[in-house]
Amino acid sequence: MAQVEGQQHPLGIYFKIWILLFVLSAASYMVDYLHFVGWLRWFLIIIFMLLKAGLIVAVFMHMVWERFALVYVVIVPPLLLIVFVGIGVLEADYTFFARDVFFSPNNFVIEAHH
Repeated sequence: MAQVEGQQHPLGIYFKIWILLFVLSAASYMVDYLHFVGWLRWFLIIIFMLLKAGLIVAVFMHMVWERFALVYVVIVPPLLLIVFVGIGVLEADYTFFARDVFFSPNNFVIEAHH
């Protein structure tokens, strides 16, 4: 009986991904070179970073060709972290407001009785 080996993928896929990673890295560097500032700068840097990380995980870690269970083990926890960080960001203003209301020394005025 012939022994079954692991699945082989054409080298062309890896070369295309390497080129795409190079292009995404160049775009990320161009954000700084073109002096983008503020939210646009950080948005672009994070988008390029996530795209590069997604490509690396999908292709070089063979997640594209794996079962859904394994993909969910790798993808779902970071997505949940992003959701929880988003909830924290949404609740941050309320937390600072509550701290200001309850812990500010200006809110506690002690009147002296004669």
